[in-house]
Amino acid sequence: MPGSTVQRENSFSKGGRRVFNRRSMSTTRSIPAAPRRTNWPIVGSGLVALAVAMGIGRFAFTPLIPLMIRDGTLSTASGAEWAAANYVGYFLGALTAAWFAGDPRRGLLLSLVGVALTTLAMSGVDAGATALLGLALRGAAGVFSAWALVCASGWCLAELARKRAGRSGAWIYTGVGLGIALAGVLTWLGGRQPAHRLWLELGAVAGAGALLVWALSALRPSGPDTKTAPLTEHAAAATVPRRRSRQLSLVLCYGTFGFGYIVPATFLPSMARALAPDPLVFGLTWPLFGLAAALSVAAVAHFAPHGSRQRIWALAQGIMALGTALPLFVQSLPAIATAAVLVGGTFMVATMAGLQLAREVRPDDPTPLLAQMTAAFAAGQIAGPLLVRALGSGRWAGWGALEWTGAAATLSLILTALWLWRMVQPGPDRPRSA
Repeated sequence: MPGSTVQRENSFSKGGRRVFNRRSMSTTRSIPAAPRRTNWPIVGSGLVALAVAMGIGRFAFTPLIPLMIRDGTLSTASGAEWAAANYVGYFLGALTAAWFAGDPRRGLLLSLVGVALTTLAMSGVDAGATALLGLALRGAAGVFSAWALVCASGWCLAELARKRAGRSGAWIYTGVGLGIALAGVLTWLGGRQPAHRLWLELGAVAGAGALLVWALSALRPSGPDTKTAPLTEHAAAATVPRRRSRQLSLVLCYGTFGFGYIVPATFLPSMARALAPDPLVFGLTWPLFGLAAALSVAAVAHFAPHGSRQRIWALAQGIMALGTALPLFVQSLPAIATAAVLVGGTFMVATMAGLQLAREVRPDDPTPLLAQMTAAFAAGQIAGPLLVRALGSGRWAGWGALEWTGAAATLSLILTALWLWRMVQPGPDRPRSA
């Protein structure tokens, strides 16, 4: 019966005496899984939050860079500096996200308000007298984006786990791709209007999204099904402390992922603009990137809800390597579009699988590990542009700094993908081999 405790007796002979071993087991039916209709406010909150924080706060600057350069409000050098400030802010946000471990929902709402305000403020910034303000705003947007990713993952996945609906958490990560696609479509359709007006429009969308997350998260049911359910046998196995070396390996692989994807994620629209200056042509690159991200996560959530998170991560990282390698050998719009699909279609799958794996490894308190992985990712993002800058303007064997950095990214992605595939360990979803 639900909520009952089964008493089981086993007897065996020991020294001529009959010994009874009585043990109790909590039935896995003690608290049934919540109906799907009660999960949608949680999934919706996470999805919209990541669409705002990542699609707008984190990535909207990418398709706006060529438009701001066109308007004369941003130079190429200032664009690189502002992008670097966002990476540094993202790193600092990841390091400090553990502040909200006790109340991740509060951290999520605070970060979304910050994203909306910094996006609106970007409409009044240019590379001239307000250049330092631009640096500060992009840095702050990075902090808020990191807080939102960690807090959304921590709060939504924990709430869904309490309702025995942990696999539904994969759907929240479609929000990143949808947000990127939305920002990309807005900048594509509005590419012939001034960039500062697009910042205002994106800021208004971010503000509306923050209000929607607040409303949806307040709809979370407070009935008995939100109480922590007893752990099943497989879930209990996950609570056994994993070796610190494995956690460190996951952090390093996630940091490599950040290094590997950053060159195409930053420069694909600019690469496309160099081949086709019409914003209605090169502007399509970013919506393609976001749409591929959303559809790939939805496909994994639907077709592989119980698949090994580590194997899914490994596959995503390997396919991403193809996307980073393609522009090294083929410079054409179809090649750049294909790279956008390959990288966009895998970077959020890798993010989703990596963060879900962190929760499997540390189900008792995943927020610190989530923050460490996000910090490593941010450090990898910073390392990419720094390597491009360190290599300078020279060319070696016909390749410039961007190509050699892309080659290093491709190789590191391949190596970590192989490690992730080979080092899969039994987890709560897979029984250990005898």
